[in-house]
Amino acid sequence: MNIYEGIISGRDLKFAIVVARFNDFITSKLLDGALDALKRHETPDENISVARVPGAFEIPLVAKKMASTGNFDAIICLGAVIRGATTHYDYVCNEVSKGIAQVGLQSGVPTIFGIVTTENIQQAIERAGTKSGNKGYDAAISAMEMANLLKAMDAPKPERKRRGRRKKVQTPEAEA
Repeated sequence: MNIYEGIISGRDLKFAIVVARFNDFITSKLLDGALDALKRHETPDENISVARVPGAFEIPLVAKKMASTGNFDAIICLGAVIRGATTHYDYVCNEVSKGIAQVGLQSGVPTIFGIVTTENIQQAIERAGTKSGNKGYDAAISAMEMANLLKAMDAPKPERKRRGRRKKVQTPEAEA
């Protein structure tokens, strides 16, 4: 049986972070959390690239562009979508989550969903570094683990040695 697991280390990996400017009072904290996680786990500054986009809706396009370069082992997507008085929230959340998932599936580059989607500002603040931890930090941890997992799966396997030859069993029908 083969078991694959990714380690949480940024050593020898390159990361792209795509972060929305909209709701910057939240997204800047998510970015700080992601950078903190990467640096605590041995990612050199020169192996981190950050792209700032206007809002969460624009994240998948830039993530796709970054994944297509082949320069990154994982893409970390950070944003904050807070429910308002209209259905805009639902549309943005749905399309952003679908878009981020598609980038990862189509490119083969782990593309991590670090979008805070909340009912109110208080919940967003809690998820950006107060009561509920920092979702940017969590996203970076997932990115390191997934990038290392895929590398482990791509590593060549040691050749298995055969223990003798299988004997061909003659059946009565074959002898006749």
